[in-house]
Amino acid sequence: MAPDATGDPSVPSDPAELPQSIAESGPEAAVPAVSLRHASVAFSGRTVWSEGNFDIPAGGLVCIIGPNGSGKTTLVRLLLGMIPPATGTVEVLGAPARRGNPRIGYVPQRFGDAVGEAITGRDLVRLGHTGSRWGLRKDSGVEEEVDAALAAVEAQGFAAKRLATLSGGQQQRIAVAQALVGSPDLLVLDEPLANLDLRNQRDVVDLLVTLRGERQVTMLVVVHDLNPFLAYVSGIVYLLDGHPHYGEVSDVVDAELLTHLYGTSIQVIRTATGDLYTRART
Repeated sequence: MAPDATGDPSVPSDPAELPQSIAESGPEAAVPAVSLRHASVAFSGRTVWSEGNFDIPAGGLVCIIGPNGSGKTTLVRLLLGMIPPATGTVEVLGAPARRGNPRIGYVPQRFGDAVGEAITGRDLVRLGHTGSRWGLRKDSGVEEEVDAALAAVEAQGFAAKRLATLSGGQQQRIAVAQALVGSPDLLVLDEPLANLDLRNQRDVVDLLVTLRGERQVTMLVVVHDLNPFLAYVSGIVYLLDGHPHYGEVSDVVDAELLTHLYGTSIQVIRTATGDLYTRART
C-alpha cells in the first residue's frame, strides 16, 4: 500500500483501495456523522474487531447489529471517546472522537440501573445539563432547556415522579430527554428497546423517528431485533467476522448475509404492502 501525500503509509493514496463511500468523498462532500479509517479495538492484547473503514452519512437513523460479543457496545464506547482505537482513526461529526463531546447525546443500556431509582425524572434530565452536580443548579435558562427536552418526549406528566415508580417506557423517555439536553447533533442509543413490552417498543420507535425528523439529529441505535426499525432505518452497521461494516438497508437485509452474521438460518420476508421483516427459520 502506497503512502498518501502526507507520507502516512496507513492511508491509501489510490481511491480504489478504499470503500466506495470513502473514495467518493471530496472537498464538496458533506461531513459524515462518523468516519472510520483502518480502525481497530483491542483489550489486553486481544483484538475485538479490526479494519473499520466506512462513513456514516449525517442525518439518518442507523442501526448497529451483530451477535452477542461481536463488539457493538465497544463501537459505541469508541465513538463516545471512552476508549481509544488501537489502530487507525475515528472521527465523529468531523473531529476526532473525544470523551464528553457536547454534540453527542447518549442513552446507555439499563438506564435506570446506572443512575439509581430514588431521583426524580426531572432531576435526571437536569443532570444532562449540570453534570456531576446532580441537578442542584436551577437557573431559568437550565429549567427552560429541561422543559423543552421533557416536552419533546411527552414526559411532562410524570417527570416529577421518582424513577422507581415509572414504567420501563416512561424511564426510557426520561433517558432520551436527558440525552436531548443541549440539542446534540448525534444521538447514540444502546439497546433502547431492551426489556420493553411490544407496545412500549412501538412507542419508543415512534418517538425516535419523530425526534429525528423534528430535530434533524443523526441517530445511531444498537439493536437486538432489527424489525421494529426496518421501516425507518437509513443504513446499517453490522459486525461480521471481526470487522465492522456500513451498508444500505437493501444490501444488509439479505438472508445469506444475516444467516452468516448470526450463525443461524434467517429468512427475509417482504409483505404484500412492501414492508420487510426478518425471522429465524425454524
